Amino acid sequence: MNNILIISPHPDDETLGAGGSLLKHKDNGDIIYWINITNIKEEYGYSKEKVKKRNEEIKKVIESYEFNDFFDLSLKPTSLTENDIPFIVTKISSILDKIKPNILYIPFWNDVHSDHRVVFNALQPFFKSFRYPFIKKVLMMEIISETDNQFKETFKPNVFVDISDFIDKKIEIMNIYQSELGEHPFPRSIDNILNLAFYRGSQCNYQYAESFMLLKEVLD
Repeated sequence: MNNILIISPHPDDETLGAGGSLLKHKDNGDIIYWINITNIKEEYGYSKEKVKKRNEEIKKVIESYEFNDFFDLSLKPTSLTENDIPFIVTKISSILDKIKPNILYIPFWNDVHSDHRVVFNALQPFFKSFRYPFIKKVLMMEIISETDNQFKETFKPNVFVDISDFIDKKIEIMNIYQSELGEHPFPRSIDNILNLAFYRGSQCNYQYAESFMLLKEVLD
C-alpha cells in the first residue's frame, strides 16, 4: 500500500493533472492525500456567494475521490511570489512529517502560471532524500492550459498511467468545477481533457492515459 500526496496550486489542478491516477490509486487500496495551496476568500475580494460555491465544490471533490485527508493553505490565488515560499515550506513540512507520503504528484516546474512555478520552487527542499527518506517517487503533472504553453523547456512525459477504467469518473469530478470549464476551443473543456487523455493513451497502447515527468525515484 502506498501513501500518495498530490499538491495543487489551485483547486482543479489535482483533477486535471492526475484525477485518473488518484482514482486508480484509491481503487488499488492506496491512501491518498491532497494539499491545496491557494483558494478564494472574501478578504481577497471574492463575493460571499462565490466563496461558498467554491468551498462546496471542493467538499464534493474530496468526497468523490475519498481523500483520506485534505489540507488547504488558502493563500491568495494568482498572487504567489517567492516571499510565500518560506510559509509554504513550513506548512508542507509539518504535513509531510505527519502523513509520510512515498509518492508525490506536483506541478511541472515550467508551467505558464506563476503560482505553479512558485509552488514548484517551494517544493524543492522535499526532494532531498536525507531529509525526507520516505519520499520515494516524485512525478510532475501535465495540467492542461498551463503545462502546454511553455516557451522554454517543454513537458516531456516519460511516465504513463492507464486511466481507461477511470476516465468517466475523472470527467464527472471535473464537471464539479463548472466555473473553471468552458466550451472548446477553451483549453479547460471536457472535449480537450478527453482528447489529451486519448492522445496520451495512444502513446502507451491504452485507450486513455495520464502522463507525467519523473523527477525522482528511489528503488529499494
